[in-house]
Amino acid sequence: MPERSYKTNRSILLGQDNNALVYLVAINLMIFALLSFIKIIYYLSEIPIELFYSQMQDWFVLPASIEKFLTKPWVLFTYLFTHASIWGLISSLLWLWSFGYILQDLTGNNKLIPIYLYGGIAGGIGYLILMNIFPVWANHIQTIEPLIGAGAAVMAVAVATTTLAPNYRIFPLMNGGIPLWVLLIIYGLIDFATLGSANAGVAVSHLLAGAVGYLFIQQLRRGNDWAAWMNQFFHWLNDLFSPTKKLHQPSTTKKKKNNASQDTQQKIDALLDKINQEGYQFLTNEEKSFLKKASKEDLL
Repeated sequence: MPERSYKTNRSILLGQDNNALVYLVAINLMIFALLSFIKIIYYLSEIPIELFYSQMQDWFVLPASIEKFLTKPWVLFTYLFTHASIWGLISSLLWLWSFGYILQDLTGNNKLIPIYLYGGIAGGIGYLILMNIFPVWANHIQTIEPLIGAGAAVMAVAVATTTLAPNYRIFPLMNGGIPLWVLLIIYGLIDFATLGSANAGVAVSHLLAGAVGYLFIQQLRRGNDWAAWMNQFFHWLNDLFSPTKKLHQPSTTKKKKNNASQDTQQKIDALLDKINQEGYQFLTNEEKSFLKKASKEDLL
C-alpha cells in the first residue's frame, strides 16, 4: 500500500500549503475560541450560563435524542470540532498531532481529514443508535449529556496510523525507540479511563471510530481509497473559490500515480515493509533517496 517514509527530523511548518493537520487544529481552535468568547459575553452580561448551553453550544454538539438531532443534523459534523473545556481541547489536539503527524507523513496530505471525518461521523451515528435502542437510556433520553469533542475522530486517526505502520518506532534514542502500537495502547487506556464517568454511548462511539480507522487502511491496501471522493470534492471547492488555479492539477496528480511502473511500485512496497518492520532509520542512504524522490514525483 502506498505510504511515505517518516522522518523524525522533519518539521511541519504552520505555513505549509495543504497541511491537513494544521487545518484540523486551526478549526478546533477557532470554534473553541468563538464559543469561549460568546460564553464570556454571557457571563459579563450576567445572563444565566445555562442559557449559553441551550442557546449557543447546543447548536454545535450532538444530542442523544434523535428527535433533537433531526432538527439540526449538521451537528453530526460540528461536534467533532467542539470542546467544552480547555483541557479537553489540549488533550485532543496533542494526540491528534502525535498520530496525525505520522499519518500525514506516511500517506501525504489527503488521508488525514477523511479519516478524521469518517471516524467522527461513524462514532456519532453509533452514539445515537445506542442511546435510542436500549431502554436504560432511551427512557430518559432528554437528560443525557450530548456528545462533544474530537475524541472519536482522534481515535480513528490513531488506529489508522497504527494499522498502517504498527512497528514504526518513535523516540529512537530511547533504547531503539517505542513501537507505534505501544503509543496506541497508552492512548487507548488514557482515553477510556477518562470516559469512566460517561455513559456507554461515548465509549462505543470511540470504539466504532477506531474500527473505521482500521477498515480505512485495510481497504486502502486493497486499492479502495475511501478518501478519493472527498478529496475530489475538496478540489472542486478549492477550484470554485480559486478560479485562477489550474483546473487540471488534480487529474495530473492522479495520472502520475497511475503511470508508476510496476517495478517501481514493488520497490516502494518493499521499502515500506522494511520501515514497518525495522524502522526508517535502518534504510540505507540510497533507499532513503529513492523514497524521497518518489515522494516528490507523487508516486507514493
